[in-house]
Amino acid sequence: MTLRTDGGDRFPPSLDSTFSRDEVSMALTRCGLLVDRAETLARLYAHHRDWTVVEEKWIEERVDERSTRGSSKGIYRALSSRFKTVGSELPSIAQLPSVLDQCETGRDRAQVLYLYLLEDDPLVKYAVRRYVDRLREAGVDGLDFEQETIRRLLDEFRYDDGSEFDYAESTTRRWGEGLRSVMREIGVLDSQQALQGEVPTLGPTPLLVASGYSWEVHGDDWLSRPIGWRYLFQPDQYWDSLAKRVSDHPNWEASGIHGELRLQPVGDTYDWADPWEGDG
Repeated sequence: MTLRTDGGDRFPPSLDSTFSRDEVSMALTRCGLLVDRAETLARLYAHHRDWTVVEEKWIEERVDERSTRGSSKGIYRALSSRFKTVGSELPSIAQLPSVLDQCETGRDRAQVLYLYLLEDDPLVKYAVRRYVDRLREAGVDGLDFEQETIRRLLDEFRYDDGSEFDYAESTTRRWGEGLRSVMREIGVLDSQQALQGEVPTLGPTPLLVASGYSWEVHGDDWLSRPIGWRYLFQPDQYWDSLAKRVSDHPNWEASGIHGELRLQPVGDTYDWADPWEGDG
């Protein structure tokens, strides 16, 4: 069976003129992935199932190890926003600790949490979509994360009323630093000094989450446009091997129509991750 791709489709499309000024922020200048703290917050919520209680514990007990109450609240707002806005596309926050427990490396955990960041932050999603296009058009040479390249992409962003991106240069520079930090954590940049990206390796757990995300977004046709794989910078030539790995998992089943491969979850998309009920 073969894997059909939408080769002529410029996908993902630009998010230009999609978001209002109220929806777009520069939150990435203040809070990157913060993998360990995000995992702590997910465990707190999975244990208490009440955001009011979680916020109180986070701030009063300084579970994020920040030095001031104000900075603690800022980190809480940024991280909890990523979790509160998530829909069925990704594992629920009650399942997330179980998902992270199944990750084999810190990079795996970062790749999972990165998808929650994308769902919450329109400007990050815009930039990632632009880089996905660049990867498709120019190969890994398109994964150039120099500040000037990031600045040009942001300069091309338009709000839904047609107005231009207009943050100060210093703010844009800090945002670029935040984006590069995220790219390092998910394996696109391999060092603090690196500016040229590469295709990251996907561990078993982030591959399952990215595949489930793609299925939830596009349904039966997801293999022709696996958006989760694309967001993790997996070029088309990698898709056959990724599909084979997914098909080997007991929670996914393969079928074929007219020789075309289909993959779908056996039950609920994230049944492989049990809700977590450990200590908060």
